Amino acid sequence: MADNNDSDIGAFLTGFVVGGLVGAAVALILAPQSGAETREQIRMKGIELKERGEETLTDARAKAEAAAADARARAEKMAAEAKVRAEEFAAKGRTTFDEGRAKLQEAMGSKKPAPAVPPAASE
Repeated sequence: MADNNDSDIGAFLTGFVVGGLVGAAVALILAPQSGAETREQIRMKGIELKERGEETLTDARAKAEAAAADARARAEKMAAEAKVRAEEFAAKGRTTFDEGRAKLQEAMGSKKPAPAVPPAASE
């Protein structure tokens, strides 16, 4: 969903810049001025548009970096939560297994305890 929003913003900005360039060019071509004045005006507009483009690029880059950092933080949090849940599940499984083994031994009348299950490899 965020990708679509970023795409829409990029398309809007591109259209805005292209429209500005076309409008400026038409205005300069149709303006009743000398060639030197027109060239100077084109040069100034070019510099202005370059500065605007650099600002837009800087803003977009900062937003992208912030979004990437946010996504990275959320992924790390989700991974940590998944690890905790997996450890809890493994502990419950070991407890259930030990209880079942004890009940089975009791039912069979065995006095000798069965060997314990080795702990998980991650411990």
